[in-house]
Amino acid sequence: MTRGGAGVAQRHDQPAGGPAGLTGIGYELGGAPGARAAVVDGPAGHGGPYDPHGLHDGQDPADERLGGHTAGEVLAGYLHRQSGDLLRSLRLHRESGSDAEGAGEATWQLRCAARRISATLHTFRPLTEETWADQLRSELGWLSGTLAREEACAARRERLMTALARLTGRAERAERAGRTNRGSATGRGDRGAASKAAEPDPEGALSAGAARAGALLDRQLTLARTRAHSTALQALGSSRFHALADSVAVLASEAPLARTAADGPAGEVLPPLAEQAHRRLAEAVAALPLSRAGHPYNADALAADHRQDAPWHQARMLVRLSRYAQEVLAPEHADPRLAEASRALGRHRDAAEAAAAAAAAARTPRITPATAYALGVLHADQRHEVEAARFAFGRVWLPGPAGDPGWGR
Repeated sequence: MTRGGAGVAQRHDQPAGGPAGLTGIGYELGGAPGARAAVVDGPAGHGGPYDPHGLHDGQDPADERLGGHTAGEVLAGYLHRQSGDLLRSLRLHRESGSDAEGAGEATWQLRCAARRISATLHTFRPLTEETWADQLRSELGWLSGTLAREEACAARRERLMTALARLTGRAERAERAGRTNRGSATGRGDRGAASKAAEPDPEGALSAGAARAGALLDRQLTLARTRAHSTALQALGSSRFHALADSVAVLASEAPLARTAADGPAGEVLPPLAEQAHRRLAEAVAALPLSRAGHPYNADALAADHRQDAPWHQARMLVRLSRYAQEVLAPEHADPRLAEASRALGRHRDAAEAAAAAAAAARTPRITPATAYALGVLHADQRHEVEAARFAFGRVWLPGPAGDPGWGR
């Protein structure tokens, strides 16, 4: 992904123009004031430039929270809490037994805690024993990724089955058929029913392959989920997992920090590192074609080259790092727009992966043309969902035409 700084004005492959005089990622002269800063700084408080505390004008509540504490004390306290949450979720997972819903909830909590620990160790790495922190981050990433696959397969299957039913209009056709049958019973619908039977069905090609497409997707994604479940069970019983659990148990009581750096005042040491995380996010977003994505139905996401999704996926990861950095400093004053941006980019990832699953199913050998057609329509539908998620993210990130920093919330 191409990364730009505050001076990035336009990507070489990005068309100029856009709403309200947009050019590239910023506004032309005479456009909405402060728009370029909004692209670079992102969803900030009413005070303008990004505040790493996620606060607005006035007295900074984080000053009171961080005042009188060292950076190590604040950071260790946050890591202790997240490690405790991870260990409790492990216990709940073991106790859930055959309760699939309870095990799923415990797994979700475990992954949330693992992500927060990993993100914190990444953002505030200079304050830790870096070799230890890097190794723990790697192991937490392995565990979280392994446990996420089963849930991702289930969610992808549900998403694609729902989309396929919506695209084929099964419910609408059943309702129309019911109305026709009621009309026939009273003697008024015979002529209309006969004329409709004689007309060609414009949705016939899609309907003909929808059932087989759904069965193919169900078979492939159910098999993938079963394999992911087996892999997760093997991981939770492995020596690698038990070593990781031991490391988290140590972290719950003692965080290995670099004392020289961590002994500084929290109010002076932590905010610059949190701001650096946001600046990395702002640089990544500055490289995105937000002006193009700001046009509804711009069709950019329908391009055959899905490598275009990678910068958006990277932005999603950086939004998460920025959110968790705010949690360390002032969890009660975190900017809700970062959470909204994270949800938009999460929908972007889900739709992109669902589209890839539909495309992979369409490459299955010896499927009928009708089945391939239904999968192609399904793929295009999910790419439209990708486009919609990009549009939603742009509305969260950029200010409104009047310069209202809360526009798009």
